[in-house]
Amino acid sequence: MTVSQYFRLINIHARMLLKVDANTFKLGFLWWFLEPLMWVGVFYVVFNLILDSRKGGDFMVFLTCGKFAFIWFSKTVIQASGSIVASKGLVGKINIPKSVWPMSAIQESLYRQSSVYLLLFVILAFFGIYPDITWLWLVPVLFVMYLMIVAVGLAGAYMVCVVRDFQKFITLGMTFLLFTSGIFWDVRDVGSEEKTQFLLAINPLAFMLDAHRQILMHDTAPAVLHLLLIGVGASILIGLMLLLMRRYNHYLALKVIT
Repeated sequence: MTVSQYFRLINIHARMLLKVDANTFKLGFLWWFLEPLMWVGVFYVVFNLILDSRKGGDFMVFLTCGKFAFIWFSKTVIQASGSIVASKGLVGKINIPKSVWPMSAIQESLYRQSSVYLLLFVILAFFGIYPDITWLWLVPVLFVMYLMIVAVGLAGAYMVCVVRDFQKFITLGMTFLLFTSGIFWDVRDVGSEEKTQFLLAINPLAFMLDAHRQILMHDTAPAVLHLLLIGVGASILIGLMLLLMRRYNHYLALKVIT
């Protein structure tokens, strides 16, 4: 299979998944917008109205920027990780690279998330936040975010094939990241500057969410070197996982169907 055929197959499969997802529920594609909005609403009620843990009118914007990006990461990684196992009926019948399934799930999520980000911009405009030249920094941030999702999604898919129980750890890990990545609290309010930088260094997702807010809310560019290191690390992991999946293609198929 050529590279062109590989990406064409991923694109076709991703579009098919989109149609299936849209036809599964009566509200169809509206759930692409309703789900993130409902999550933001729940967090806003709990942390701002009930616990009164945040002050100021910008909390809704703060929460929306972080939660929308987190949903993209967490939901896509979970879907990609279980994609090969979920397609075991086809895995045993057709001999194609096993990375096609997680990459298709990731591509489907990318198409859906493009609409969600348009919704994010509408919400920002509603609260009086309009595009600025600094927003161009969102392009490399989203690209690196995509690389992170591909890297973790491929690694998760590989591990779930080898050890099925690993899927439980992925779900638990997303819950852990939910509370440690600064979704409803600001990593820049944890104390000293050293502690903030330490948290951003050990948790790349926290850095990416903070970068969204710095760009969209504060017109501030992200730390370029830090962003570059995350991108390089994710690219290396992607290359490694693609190599492993290609080398152990038949082994993964046997693990899935047995």
